[in-house]
Amino acid sequence: MSVISISPITVAEFEKFRQLIYQHAGISLAPEKKVMVASRLAKRLNHYDLPNYGQYYQLATSPDYPNEFQMLVNILTTNETYFFREPKHFDFFRDEILKPHRGDQFRIWSAASSTGEEAHSLAMVMADTLGMRKWEIFGSDLSTRVLDIAKNGVYPMERLEHMPATFLEKYALKGVRSQEGYFRVIEKLRDRMHFDQANLMKPLAPSIGKFDVIFLRNVLIYFDQETKKHVVERIAGALKPGGHFFISHSESLHRVTDCVEMVKPSIFIKK
Repeated sequence: MSVISISPITVAEFEKFRQLIYQHAGISLAPEKKVMVASRLAKRLNHYDLPNYGQYYQLATSPDYPNEFQMLVNILTTNETYFFREPKHFDFFRDEILKPHRGDQFRIWSAASSTGEEAHSLAMVMADTLGMRKWEIFGSDLSTRVLDIAKNGVYPMERLEHMPATFLEKYALKGVRSQEGYFRVIEKLRDRMHFDQANLMKPLAPSIGKFDVIFLRNVLIYFDQETKKHVVERIAGALKPGGHFFISHSESLHRVTDCVEMVKPSIFIKK
């Protein structure tokens, strides 16, 4: 069987993919990401026996291959994550938000949930603090591939580095035999969680409702200043007055928007 030799991605071809992902997802790919884009997409070129990236671009944007565009989005927006990332956020969430909470229902949105580790970490903290009072979590992402993983709630044990041992005991089932080396988040938590696709670049569906807390971490770093402003203001519109908004410690809303006020670096409140 002959293997087709793929021509290196050209600057013009990379620019086409860069514009496509920017227009669809708001993600701004720097020129140095050219090698990463070529590497990630090479398997798709091999799959279709295509000799260059220009031909793959034509195929992925063609109405004749409606599923390939989503495949391209999945490949280029994958974000690696793990449980209890940036643990100080979870401490603040538990001590300053959940413990004083006296309301009826508590809703959280993990707005760039990737494979679901953030949302499941939040669910464990909520179960531990609020018990079986009314609470729910909505997790969204642009990639359908990562959402399938999040819905299933099965993860390799190495993702557990930052998880408190008591949480592993209470909220996770360790796999045996063929599932050894994996664990699954218990059904009692999964039943309170809902994952669905959402494009943060587009208007939110009114049915999404309002939230007490929104986490939007490790995604703003991919946006330019103008896109950051539009995305944050759109998402903050789904936050209840007095609700909290979390971004990553490596991100900033300085000179982006004043729709939320800083409580401390990376944590904001909607007045």
